[in-house]
Amino acid sequence: MSDDFCPCGSSATFVDCCGPLLCGNGIADTPEALMRSRYSAWHRADIDYLWATLHPDSRIGTSKSKLQASAANTRWLSLRILDAPPPAKDRGVVEFTAFFQAGDDAATTPEQLHERSEFRLQDGRWYYLSGEFLPPLKTGRNAPCWCGSGKKLKKCHSKP
Repeated sequence: MSDDFCPCGSSATFVDCCGPLLCGNGIADTPEALMRSRYSAWHRADIDYLWATLHPDSRIGTSKSKLQASAANTRWLSLRILDAPPPAKDRGVVEFTAFFQAGDDAATTPEQLHERSEFRLQDGRWYYLSGEFLPPLKTGRNAPCWCGSGKKLKKCHSKP
């Protein structure tokens, strides 16, 4: 594990945040915690964790090799949780936006994934069930940069 900040954007170290979940030393106690840990798993290409936290009903039509191919072709840059209301019994929802670069070229323009994810509690564990893709959020030049630097987008990662 690492003393670096957790990729999920929590401001905690990986060791104190998502690390124990990815190592199997705990389980996510909320849909938001599972969302954050799954983002960290994508960031680290931890396919076993992604598979283990994918609801069994959602595994139909996918495979670990498909997850691996997706992870190998994507560089995850940042996660922002937009809405994570308290779960209703065995159902939960998290809306988030994540910035990423596709392909091998680190100079490519970051893209945005905006999704409303559904989670289900089954046998005491939260699982990712499905996601609804939403339109990308409009980011103004004076908005905080997606990278979390604290700078305005125009002074950080905006195109010249």
